[in-house]
Amino acid sequence: MRFGLGILFFFVFQFSFAQKKEQIGNETVNVVKPYTPKISDAFKVKEIPELDEEGNAKKESIKYSIFSFLVASTFTPSKGKAEGVEKEIQAPLFKNYATFGVGNYGTFIGELFVNQDLNATDYVGGMFRHHSSQGGIESVNLDDRFFDTSLDLMYGSNQKNVSWNLDLGFQNQIYNWYGLPESFGATLSSQDRSILINSINPKQSYNTISLGGNVAFNESILNKTSLKFNHFSDGFDSSENRFYAKPTISFDVMESAVKTDLTVDYVAGNFKNNYTNTNTEPLKYSFTNFGISPSFVMQEEDWTLNIGAAIFYSRDNQNSSNTFYVYPKFNASYKVVGDLMIFYAGAEGDLRQNSYQDLVDSNPFLSPTLAIAPTDQQYDVFAGLKGKLTNSVSYNLRGSYLNERNKALFKSNSYDENAGNADYAFGNSFQVVYDDMRTLNFYGELKADFSENITFGVNGSFSSFTNNFQQEAWNLPAIKINSSLDFNITEKWFAGANVFYVGERKDFQMNTAIVTNAIPVTLKSYFDVNANVGFKYSDRLTAFARANNITNNGYQKWLNYPVQGFQVILGVNYKFDF
Repeated sequence: MRFGLGILFFFVFQFSFAQKKEQIGNETVNVVKPYTPKISDAFKVKEIPELDEEGNAKKESIKYSIFSFLVASTFTPSKGKAEGVEKEIQAPLFKNYATFGVGNYGTFIGELFVNQDLNATDYVGGMFRHHSSQGGIESVNLDDRFFDTSLDLMYGSNQKNVSWNLDLGFQNQIYNWYGLPESFGATLSSQDRSILINSINPKQSYNTISLGGNVAFNESILNKTSLKFNHFSDGFDSSENRFYAKPTISFDVMESAVKTDLTVDYVAGNFKNNYTNTNTEPLKYSFTNFGISPSFVMQEEDWTLNIGAAIFYSRDNQNSSNTFYVYPKFNASYKVVGDLMIFYAGAEGDLRQNSYQDLVDSNPFLSPTLAIAPTDQQYDVFAGLKGKLTNSVSYNLRGSYLNERNKALFKSNSYDENAGNADYAFGNSFQVVYDDMRTLNFYGELKADFSENITFGVNGSFSSFTNNFQQEAWNLPAIKINSSLDFNITEKWFAGANVFYVGERKDFQMNTAIVTNAIPVTLKSYFDVNANVGFKYSDRLTAFARANNITNNGYQKWLNYPVQGFQVILGVNYKFDF
């Protein structure tokens, strides 16, 4: 391209130079076609690069050394998704069941529970229970049979903002005052003693009619309310009415939960006679207790504090007297080593209403001639440690000091077989006495779930009693130990065992026909060993066998009241749906 332009420039230069020497004349030039320039094709030079042998040589390995140091990271890993696991087949659940069992001593047990949903929210149900024995205890001269039958009906509803239920129940209990003293009839001849024993009718019956209900609100400061009315009577024209109401109010204030329990407790009853039948006027009692117990919970890191108090106004309606009581309601806990060790302590008090029904539940051999009054539990100061030794072993150690006024104690009635009193007045019944007491107690508990198939538990209570008026803490054991073991042998077979030990107790009884004074009686300590085994024939049907008092120890739970010896019960349990 550059070569062509040079030739063209050369011809133009020569033409200009020639004009200066020769003059061209006037001529006519005819253009045949316009000038059309044409660019010649360019020829590309094909170059092949040569490989540089040094650059194409084999790479050498290089070793790096890194200096590590801590760097604050703000990286947050994304949440992982749990891998699905294969679920075990869940055993079917049934709403109803029936239990039936028979054993020696003419023992019969029966239970029937039914429950039916009426719609999406309402349900109705019922429970029937029966436990009886025909007696047969050795060396017992009086009838020692007992019967306990109850029927409970319920109706309830679980709605979005409120849940409630109503309960109606009836219970009939029959016991016999079979515990005649060893010295009974000491002043009588053998024939007169036999005649007197045959004339005694030791039967006592108790009847209970109850009506109650519970209401729970999901979104309301009135959290829940419990109501219950009981009418309790016996075969000696004794009767008692009790009404109990306890609404609970709870709300949050500055991230602290505030709860207030309100209590209304009314009890009134009468006994036809006193113990010696010398009082022609019935023994009457009537108490009304009003209580309010506010408290709030504070939590901060490892600390939890529950601070509150209880104020009660108690009116003795029979004697027209009033009393105010104030009690502490404080407890705190601190996680010393997470869930492995938790320290807790507190001080609490309460006014406990005693009733004829509650006392009979503890000791059914009471005479229908009692004095009923509430117990003033002034304070119970306690401290302890609880937690876990391993993931499957937990423990609880507790020490407490309890101060009570007017504590109810069971004590045997004195007697005179020549007095010709009622059937319960031959030293075969118990009275209730009251005393101001202080109790120092140490409690320990250990629970272990060795596996899904084996569970074990043991607990013990050790107490020391100090009385103001009575000689002893009548019928209160200083030592109580209980241990249980449950395990699954196979998928079909299971078994369990329970052992409990009760230490010595003190009681007092006097035959006034022989002596005018006596010393306390010591009841021996005892072990009671029980065991059970069962076979799951199907999801619905299970057979079981129970053995009680395996050591065949005829110990006395109450003075002059030996228990049944070795007992065996065979039965079945059947689950079903309608």
